[in-house]
Amino acid sequence: MTTAVAAPGALDDAGKLLLRLAVAGLILFHGVAKLRGGLGPIEQAVTAAGMPAAMASLAYVGEVVAPILVLIGLWTRPAALVVAIQMVFAIGLVHGGQLLTIADTGGWALELQGLYLFGAIAVALLGAGRYSVAGNGHWN
Repeated sequence: MTTAVAAPGALDDAGKLLLRLAVAGLILFHGVAKLRGGLGPIEQAVTAAGMPAAMASLAYVGEVVAPILVLIGLWTRPAALVVAIQMVFAIGLVHGGQLLTIADTGGWALELQGLYLFGAIAVALLGAGRYSVAGNGHWN
């Protein structure tokens, strides 16, 4: 009796696709919320940190444009790095006081942000895989 085993590359590519869909899809929800509700709280955090309020608009790049590119698999590596940079700014500007905090449930207070950050870094390192609009190119 033989057992059907998928080619190793196919499983790797399916894993890359799942990771891309999870990280980019969930970040995109935050971007859509900002499109619908505006950037008021982000502008306040940016200006409180001494940066120009116009920098808040970069949240659209990191939470809308870059996740869409990651989702479809176009310029995946640089787009995932943009998401990671966005998360570093989000943690620094909004969640910095929670960096070394344990939540009431026993987990790290920033576990969601941490998963987004490290998931985006993983996508940048792994690339999109073959299940993408651009295939396995250099930037993908």
